[in-house]
Amino acid sequence: MVVVDKEPGWTSHDVVARVRRIFGQRRVGHAGTLDPDATGVLLVGLGRATRLLRFLSVLPKTYTAEVVLGVATHTLDASGEVVGTWDMGAVTLGDARAAAAGLTGDILQIPPMVSAVKMDGQPLYRLARRGEEVPRAPRPVTVHRFEVSGGSGPGVLSIEVECSSGTYVRVLAADLGTALGGGAHLRNLRRTRVGSFTEAEARPVGLLDETSVLTPAQALRDLDRATADAEVVRLVGRGLPLDRVAVGAAGDGPFAVVDDRGRLLAVYEATATDRIRPLVVLADR
Repeated sequence: MVVVDKEPGWTSHDVVARVRRIFGQRRVGHAGTLDPDATGVLLVGLGRATRLLRFLSVLPKTYTAEVVLGVATHTLDASGEVVGTWDMGAVTLGDARAAAAGLTGDILQIPPMVSAVKMDGQPLYRLARRGEEVPRAPRPVTVHRFEVSGGSGPGVLSIEVECSSGTYVRVLAADLGTALGGGAHLRNLRRTRVGSFTEAEARPVGLLDETSVLTPAQALRDLDRATADAEVVRLVGRGLPLDRVAVGAAGDGPFAVVDDRGRLLAVYEATATDRIRPLVVLADR
């Protein structure tokens, strides 16, 4: 896996295609789409590590951005066409912080039309391009932290959001504007963290090389660990359940099962018994 610092103007698919060429890998994927205008941390799996991306895509994420009050767009960000304007000059920072507090915790979000969410097998953005708008069911997300501070100019707020996977920060910005009695849109979105992977260790695509590649065990460093001795390694290779206590699988899982040299053998999940069962096996069978 590599930790990419995505540049503006690139789609997540563009990054995957470029990484495929850099490393000569056919199997490449990413763990969590970033909008083309957004920048920041994008986790990209290589080869067999693409099988591990589902465990990375669910990690919590942190973003910074700006919210422009008084202007709503059809994409909910600065790339869209203006669909409404309001005079929100009377809104104070205290008002904004109080409204953000109401959007913190376990909340429901309606996915934007310009998004990759699929309906009847079609991404919503394709319907939006045809001028269609369809009803979308609200989805539960968790906003762990929604901090608001003064922005770069009048009517602009700086925000930092820590949230669960699947949260649209664009929707948070629009909902913040609505809660303040008008409308708003998002700009300058940057993902600064995915789990323990931060922008400090991310590299632009053009600077990626073999020294950028993390081992599968390093890629799953945020998972609970379980250690396999020689006998357990054979069981893992056969895809068999393991005794939780014997491998030291404490916690709720999923568990990264490693050998005594720290190499990732498999990912297991907890069961209702004292056994854990395999989800992904990398060790030779």
